[in-house]
Formats: sequence, C-alpha cells, structure tokens
Amino acid sequence: MLLNSSIYTTADARRLAKKKLPWMVYDYIDGSAGEGLGDNLNRQAIQDLRLQTRVLQNVEQRSLKGKIFGAETGLPFGIAPMGMCNLSAPGADLMLARLAAKHSIPVGVSTAASTALEKMIEEADGNAWFQLYFGGDEAVSDALVNRAEASGYDVLTLTVDVAEVGRRPRELRRGFKMPFRMGPSQFFDFAMHPSWSLHSLFKGAPTLANFGGDTGHFDRTKSRAGADWVFLEKIRQRWKGKLVVKGILSVEDAIKIKGMGVDAIQVSSHGGRQLESVPPAINALTDIRAALGKEFPLFYDSGIRNGEDIIKAYAKGADFVMLGRPLLFAMAANGEKGLAELSEVFSEEISIALALMGMCSIDEVSPSVIV
Repeated sequence: MLLNSSIYTTADARRLAKKKLPWMVYDYIDGSAGEGLGDNLNRQAIQDLRLQTRVLQNVEQRSLKGKIFGAETGLPFGIAPMGMCNLSAPGADLMLARLAAKHSIPVGVSTAASTALEKMIEEADGNAWFQLYFGGDEAVSDALVNRAEASGYDVLTLTVDVAEVGRRPRELRRGFKMPFRMGPSQFFDFAMHPSWSLHSLFKGAPTLANFGGDTGHFDRTKSRAGADWVFLEKIRQRWKGKLVVKGILSVEDAIKIKGMGVDAIQVSSHGGRQLESVPPAINALTDIRAALGKEFPLFYDSGIRNGEDIIKAYAKGADFVMLGRPLLFAMAANGEKGLAELSEVFSEEISIALALMGMCSIDEVSPSVIV
C-alpha cells in the first residue's frame, strides 16, 4: 500500500469524489439508467459469488501479470473507454494513459474523450485502443478510424449497445449536457464546489477533443440506431488490426459476431447505464463463454469494484477485465495519486485473494474456484 494513502477501497474513492465533485458531475459519473436497478443487480450478482479457499499450497511467489491478444501485461486488468474523463479531474485522460504505459495495460480511448486520440496513444506508449461510437454519419466514423490507424492504434473497439443513450434521471435532474451548457443551477452547483471549479477553470474546461474539422460536431443525444450488421461488416473489412465489439449480453448476438471474424467480444452492460432491466453482465459472461468455447477471446466490464471481483470475472470466463468508474472516483478524490492508490489496492486485493485460494497467478483461475 502506498504511504499516506487515503483510499483503501473503491468505496473510499467514491465517498471522497462525492465531496469534491459538483453534483452534476458526480451524478454523471455515478449514475445509471432509471433508478439504478441494472447497476445494483450487476453488483449483487458479483457479490453473491463465493470463492473457494485452499491451504498449504506454497503461494510465496505470486505474479499479477495478465495476457491479452498474446501480449503480456503487468496487471490482469485494463482501463475501459470512458467519455469526458477530464470531468473527474483536469488531465484525467493523460493520468490513465500514464498508468497504462507504466503497467503495459490497454487504455480505452473513447470517441468522446477529453484528450485527442493522437496524444493518448503517445502518452500511453502505444498501450491504447480506440473506441468508436457510430454517430449516424459514416463519413465521421471513417475519419476517426483513419486518424486512429494513422496514429498507430492496433486495436479498435466498436461499442454497439448505445442505439439510443439510456435515460439517466440523475443526469436529467442536474441538467447535464455534453458539451456543457451553463445555466443558473449549474452556476450554483459549481460555486458550491470551488476547489473543483477553480482548478478546472485554471486548466481549461473539458472539451470533446476528437471532434472538429473532418470529424464535425459530437451530439451525445443523437440517435445511433442506424448501426447494424452491415455497418459492423464494413468496419471489419475496413480495419486491418484487432477488432473488439463491446456491449454484448446476448448469446445469439455473440455467436453471430464471432462468425463475422471479430477478434474479441467485450461482455458489458455499459455499467447499467443503458437499459435498467438488463440482466447482470456477469451471468451473460457465463452463458457467452459456454456458447463460444474456451478459445475465443472474451473481455469483461460492469460492476467491478475490487480485486476479488476481477478474479470472479476470470472464473466466469473472462480473458481480461476492464475497469471504469472506480478509476474516475479515484482521480476525482486525489488526482494521479488517487489513481495510483486505487490501482495498488486492486493489485493487493488480487494478490492476497490468489494466495488464500492457493494460487500463484491469474492463469490458474478457472470456473472451479466458484463455490
């Protein structure tokens, strides 16, 4: 554990973030679809899983290395693509990129990132994947893909579970919009959180850095309902690197996507931020793994809050796990130091859990560890 740490769990980071962030920003990061049922079910389903302990196995020498697309990573988890990360703290995108570079883990660079995709892969020392939303205009998608290719991205993640942006009442109540539109309630909100507001003002308000010129204007609320199987086929033909399709919960969809030559699927419910009544993503992971077999690469996000959760996701069939909201909480709580603290927390939790389970690496985790 880092010296003088203030973060010992994700809950600590969330609590500190809630104190520092404007209400509008906190509700954007923490909120989910409807009343939060889907998000809560994600957590409950993972919490209900139990891990089998073992003794007298000699687990003195343990490794936290992972593997993704045949390459070794320093940690068994990466960073999911998240839009407008710099709302959590000025420079948050680059903090995530530096964490990725330090541990040779992938950082997802969102279409709606606050930092240009070219700068992100440079700061991440090549450990960056570009995440594409289809915004209804194929010319804009083509321009973004062209930029990613020219910048040296080897992996493209196509997010397909946002045909329409989920209805998130906490955002609506706060008047959250992207890009920002300042009104009286937002002005009062920012005035009540001067530390965040002054720091952000000094550093410059977060923007949608991947837009302008050939890539036009990003409208977060614009329908993406035109994305279909034909569009996926075009992306597969266009993109010569690894292609990941993110946001899959249906076995039927997963089988079809695999058949189209996609390199990996990321099982995800978008953290419960899209459809409130969605089934727990961890359960979908189990079913999709059974349907696609042991060899096809499956990645996972949604509902992960600690190191034991990561082990559970591996046990349920994930080849790699991506983190989202906890990292935003950590940066909001204490900037880059907070991010380092929470990544160290996750690492320690994984290492200790492996020891208590009689294992020396994440590679040893299998479905049999779930009691």
